[in-house]
Amino acid sequence: MQRLYDFLRRHPTWVDSFWAVVLFGISGVSAWRLNQGGSVHGSTAAMMAVSVVMGVVVALRRRFPEPMLLLAAVTGLAQLVLDVETTVANFAMLAIVCTVAAIGARWASRFALYGGLCAAPLAQIRWPVGEAGFAGHVAIVLFQTVPFVLAWVLGDSMRTRRAYFAQLEERAARLEKEREAQAKVAVAAERARIARELHDVVAHNVSVMVVQADGAAYVLDAAPDQAKKALETISSTGRQALAEMRRLLGVLRTGEHKEVGEYVPQPDVEQIDELIEQCRTSGLPVDFKVEGTPRPLPSGVELTAYRIVQEALTNTRKHGGPNAGASVRLVYFDDGLGLLVEDDGKGAPHEMYEEGGADGQGHGLIGMRERVGMVGGTLDAGPRPGGGFRISALLPLKPAH
Repeated sequence: MQRLYDFLRRHPTWVDSFWAVVLFGISGVSAWRLNQGGSVHGSTAAMMAVSVVMGVVVALRRRFPEPMLLLAAVTGLAQLVLDVETTVANFAMLAIVCTVAAIGARWASRFALYGGLCAAPLAQIRWPVGEAGFAGHVAIVLFQTVPFVLAWVLGDSMRTRRAYFAQLEERAARLEKEREAQAKVAVAAERARIARELHDVVAHNVSVMVVQADGAAYVLDAAPDQAKKALETISSTGRQALAEMRRLLGVLRTGEHKEVGEYVPQPDVEQIDELIEQCRTSGLPVDFKVEGTPRPLPSGVELTAYRIVQEALTNTRKHGGPNAGASVRLVYFDDGLGLLVEDDGKGAPHEMYEEGGADGQGHGLIGMRERVGMVGGTLDAGPRPGGGFRISALLPLKPAH
């Protein structure tokens, strides 16, 4: 049944052809019976010819609306001239008026409306009702005109609704393309910033390795234990630097010039305390707790954790309202670092968090997701039950030794 319904939706001409056959059959039987009783004008052959033409109009009205309208108009005029009284087949005129008003050209729609307004008066003049007075004739004309007007109004409303939906679809498609373009630009900009920051981390790790190597060479003979410890530090730091470089292979920007003062250590987890104090000083009450046993973290994980907290607290200050408060939980699991940042402010639409970054350069949650994805973690963000906003992240940990 569903297949039949889908087929008929894709092939409306088959539906119209079915109704054309039904209309032809009913009008043919009606014309034969009326002529047998001698109560109408016109021969049975003429009425059958009109029925055939009107059936064609119904069958092809959606495929060729304008030609079928003209064919219906010519057939109606021929009925007036040849004195072939209207029959059931003339209901096809209502169908073509509605169809042209819905999908036809504008000139055809206006022609259908004017033709429908003229059809009833002309029919009443050509075949007047027996002993009806002037008021009766006017009433009959109005009564016969109403169906044409309603058919045209129905078709025109369908045209308007179709145009409205088409406009909505076009607007939605345009907004979706703009959103995708903005997201791509935001992702590209955030990746460039991540590349610069992680580049600094790698440079810092290399500088640590150089210092440790110099120290190990200096104390190699006098203090072998210290030299061994320095070499272990070099090995651990080198592994971290290689891991960061592998993560950067897909996003490093080529041809980037070195900027003065760029090669400095980036914020880490320990500096979250300073960030919390800055927020408290600025008037945002923040409850900060660390759960689990702190341990050495890869530099990229430390930077990501710091930036997520910074981004979340900045969004709280922007969108939380004057009386908002926040809480930050840093949880050390066996195989990961968990972050939970919540606020109890009035919140803002999810899209606003997508648009603003902590320093005006990132794009909120887009930047957070990029950072978390760079270290292989997961991020969950959304409104809290009862109000406010929640950001939860899990960053995988690998031992630094």
